[in-house]
Amino acid sequence: QVQLVESGGGLVQPGGSLRLACVASRNIFSFAAMGWYRQAPGKERDMVAAITSGGTTNYADSVKGRFTISRDNAKNTVYLQMNNLKPEDTAVYYCNGRGFSSNNYWGQGSQVTVSS
Repeated sequence: QVQLVESGGGLVQPGGSLRLACVASRNIFSFAAMGWYRQAPGKERDMVAAITSGGTTNYADSVKGRFTISRDNAKNTVYLQMNNLKPEDTAVYYCNGRGFSSNNYWGQGSQVTVSS
């Protein structure tokens, strides 16, 4: 069983920052990629940021320059630093791990609300 446990969500004002963390129950190098997805009410779950086992990152256009994905291999943890948050960033954020076999594992979801 693979577990991904998220933390760090919450309520923040526009322009503020949050950092999400995702702790995996196994070495994160065992995943082809790890990333963050988000789903707003009535919308599809979309990729926000991802990082491959080799360290390559990619981002959705809507968050480039504001969000940064990073990892701490010793702690089996992937982070999403979110700066200059906007109301349209409001969503449930899910940590994702994709195995080399293309199996997907998901965190429990963390609510991020950006509101004044």
